[in-house]
Amino acid sequence: MKERPDFDHEKEWQRWKGFFSIWTTPEPEVGQTPRIAVWKKNKATLWYYPSPNKKYAIPLFLVYSLVNRAFVLDMAPGASMIESYLQNGYDVYLMDFGSPGYEDKDITIDDYLIDYIDRAVRKALKHSHAAELTMAGVCLGGTLAALYASVSEQPIRNLIILVAPLNFSEPPIFDKLAEAMKNGDFSMDPTLDALGFIPGRFMKYGLRLASSPIYISPYLSLLNKAYDKDYVDRWRRFNKWTNGHVGFSGAAIKQLANEIGKDNKFMKGTLVIRGKNADPANIQANLLVVAGEHDRLVPATLSQDFINKVSSPDKDYRLVSGGHTTVAVKGGALPPFLADWLPPRSDKL
Repeated sequence: MKERPDFDHEKEWQRWKGFFSIWTTPEPEVGQTPRIAVWKKNKATLWYYPSPNKKYAIPLFLVYSLVNRAFVLDMAPGASMIESYLQNGYDVYLMDFGSPGYEDKDITIDDYLIDYIDRAVRKALKHSHAAELTMAGVCLGGTLAALYASVSEQPIRNLIILVAPLNFSEPPIFDKLAEAMKNGDFSMDPTLDALGFIPGRFMKYGLRLASSPIYISPYLSLLNKAYDKDYVDRWRRFNKWTNGHVGFSGAAIKQLANEIGKDNKFMKGTLVIRGKNADPANIQANLLVVAGEHDRLVPATLSQDFINKVSSPDKDYRLVSGGHTTVAVKGGALPPFLADWLPPRSDKL
């Protein structure tokens, strides 16, 4: 067979060398931004990231999902949402729920909101000596942030909701299953009651099914650019995150599936959290809701109507290009959807 004149032997060697390096070399580090643990409860930790050039009096309080590990917000130097906040003058607190085990199967959403997030917010306010804070929630963390803001008495100046599921009136995936659940023809409760706790691998494959075909052939995308070491390192960090789902409390997922999902109580204003009405109309904070235009996991339809339910006089909805992780992996400047929104609402020192 005649060899193609444009065939690059060196590039092909580097491609296959890079491809097989994922099994032969140590994993690249994640979560390298310096931080301090300022509060802990059970598996959860409140991390403090001090800005090296603090410019703003109002710190950021980040709430991450219960499904994945939080290092996606701090992948690597130059590719870190947390690092970009710090470089732009914001102190950051991260509510990291950790990796629950079977012994945590009875933790409810109420517990996460009141016993975890509320106590961590109080600690962050005391630790920072700030009068107010900005709360930013990512994915399911955005759902928790919105729920918390609807029942909280703490001084939340700004509320930022990033790629979060909030409105389940028309679920875009598994339509027949969702309709059966709404009609009472199908219930997850017996399965959840039997399991008690949903292991991380169950969450992993369930979410991959929901977002297919995104995860069908990740190794093909790697092979395509495996000659580029920086690309291989980024791929490995992201692959570590996508494979690192943590377990989920059966009580919490049952509450999410029934009250917030099937019955859509939060958007209807009928959800009750520890005796308090969790109504979006209770929210007065400056609000920014961000959705990804090509997000298959949490499509824009799950959040776009939320601003119509809140009482905030200052509120905005933005649809940005990219998918579910677009808002999480950043570096350098603030992402465009925040660059003009956050600074004027954060009080310069």
